[in-house]
Amino acid sequence: MEDENNFPQWDELIPDALGLIFSSLPLQEVLTIIPSVCKSWRKAVTGPYCWQEIDIEQWSNRCQPNHLDQMLRMLITSSSGSLRKLCVSGLQNDTIFSFITENAGSLQALQLPRSEMSDSIVEQTAGRLSTITFLDLSYCGKVGARALEAIGKHCKLLVTLCRNMHPLNAAGKLSQDDEANAIAATMPRLKRLEMAYHLISTGSVLNILSGCPQLEFLDLRGCWDVKLDNQFLEEKLTKLKVLGPLVMDYYEMDEWDDCSDYSHSFEYLAREFEMGDYDDYDIYDEMWHNEGRLEELELRFYEGNGEDS
Repeated sequence: MEDENNFPQWDELIPDALGLIFSSLPLQEVLTIIPSVCKSWRKAVTGPYCWQEIDIEQWSNRCQPNHLDQMLRMLITSSSGSLRKLCVSGLQNDTIFSFITENAGSLQALQLPRSEMSDSIVEQTAGRLSTITFLDLSYCGKVGARALEAIGKHCKLLVTLCRNMHPLNAAGKLSQDDEANAIAATMPRLKRLEMAYHLISTGSVLNILSGCPQLEFLDLRGCWDVKLDNQFLEEKLTKLKVLGPLVMDYYEMDEWDDCSDYSHSFEYLAREFEMGDYDDYDIYDEMWHNEGRLEELELRFYEGNGEDS
């Protein structure tokens, strides 16, 4: 018994240790249950310890756009400049993208599939993303060669770029060779490049192979106009693995369609997190399941005015 008492209690763990543990929990639990347990856990959640890596991609696929902006602002602000990884889907405007770049001083991995930021805002803010090594701009229909060129010029550490597209995005376009050529001209350190379902030519792909000599993986699924010589690849580019273009895969249309659906079960995560009153958890838990009452909650960052449990 004496030895057991020598082990530290959960509420005595340092905040960064708690943050590491809490970061593996579902978002809903971190924002709503953990802060109600005790003061030290609440401090860990409201500090930067839990938010160095933010992955809300699954939740963002189904939430309302205005709730997504609110959630991102709250969580990124909580990271206090220590954000290393951000995964979120469906940004709806340039303003929230600009906010992300303003807090990207430590950012290494950025995944923004199905987002609506423009070429111009990426050009204006790419200089703030100089630390990233991994970037996912798949299914971002408003981003093109100008944005990719700006990213290539400013993000010199970039080794992975995901720029896959939905087949429908190619409708009405004559060519996307300008994107491939922008990558070839500005991203020499790339090791992995995904460009599925792009309207690109064999010539632009050869430019990529020439301009990105460290490339180890190239995804060309659905790039039907590309004709590569397998013997040339095997003899000259022995370390390169090419997927496609003639790969008949099942495109997950159901997953794509899900992005337009709204799930109400998580719409008020931020409001719940910021209530600041956990004295009666039974009432609080009831409110989680009562959206009508949750709508009355004021959106403000939780400052920890509850009592230690």
